[in-house]
Amino acid sequence: MKEAQLLKGHLDPLLLATLEAGPRHGYAVIEALREGSGGKFDLPTGTVYPALHRLEDAGLISGVWSVVDGRRRRTYSLTEAGQKSLHTERTTWREFAATVTALLEPPPCPATR
Repeated sequence: MKEAQLLKGHLDPLLLATLEAGPRHGYAVIEALREGSGGKFDLPTGTVYPALHRLEDAGLISGVWSVVDGRRRRTYSLTEAGQKSLHTERTTWREFAATVTALLEPPPCPATR
């Protein structure tokens, strides 16, 4: 299954989670997703940057421009609303994952005699 399909509906909370430890610029967010997933989520900038802009427009992250080595880059941080959203997303994910796991991996049937 392609990573885009796997991430459908989950990219925003994953991006929020990458910012939980502190501010990161866009490329560092992409690296955090790649490293945190063991290389399975190697997403292009064309996927990540629009999502970061959407999260910023929603007030879940804030961005600040800086110049590093003569290059401009935007560093993103979680806002208070983003922290609350991440907490809610985690709770929802845990409930969903537990339900799916219960269906896909039911407990073994007791042995019949």
